[in-house]
Amino acid sequence: MSKPKLQVIIASTRPGRVGPTVADWFVRLAEQHGGLEVGVTDLAELALPLLDEPHHPSIRQYLHQHTKDWSAIVDAADAFVFVMPEYNYTFTAPLKNAIDYLHTEWKYKPVGFVSYGGISGGLRAVQSLKPVVTTLSMFPLPASVALPFVANSIVDGVLEPSELAVGTAKSMLDELVRVATALEPLRENSA
Repeated sequence: MSKPKLQVIIASTRPGRVGPTVADWFVRLAEQHGGLEVGVTDLAELALPLLDEPHHPSIRQYLHQHTKDWSAIVDAADAFVFVMPEYNYTFTAPLKNAIDYLHTEWKYKPVGFVSYGGISGGLRAVQSLKPVVTTLSMFPLPASVALPFVANSIVDGVLEPSELAVGTAKSMLDELVRVATALEPLRENSA
């Protein structure tokens, strides 16, 4: 396998959000890492309507072009990182909607998390999302990046995270490469 394809998904669609700022930092780090081919999808730009496909996603009989486009993005990826805030102790509705649009496209792919928020840094949202992704045969990594009080780490529109966050992100990227490579035979057999 050439470099695994990492798709970074920005999960917040709220006006005034900091998700793109957090994602910019992580994408730069991932590109510097060099072990992954990096792409980005911003759910605000993707603008999926509330699930509007009449057929169950496991049969992949999509009627709408927005679903076909989203399916192609997810299908092409070997690994994911969700850049996600915590809303009311859980993950965002747009992220759940985007996940629910598809089924087989997610299978046998590792997922890492870069979460942010208040005191918990989004960890409660990550923990509530893990059962969802494992149900889809995804492999959530144990290590994740949490950015508590994220607004305090943004200076002139640029995220300046702690050394701990940077180190954890680098470890997560290493693990994404290892797990995506190890799962490649499963992805090929299920295609």
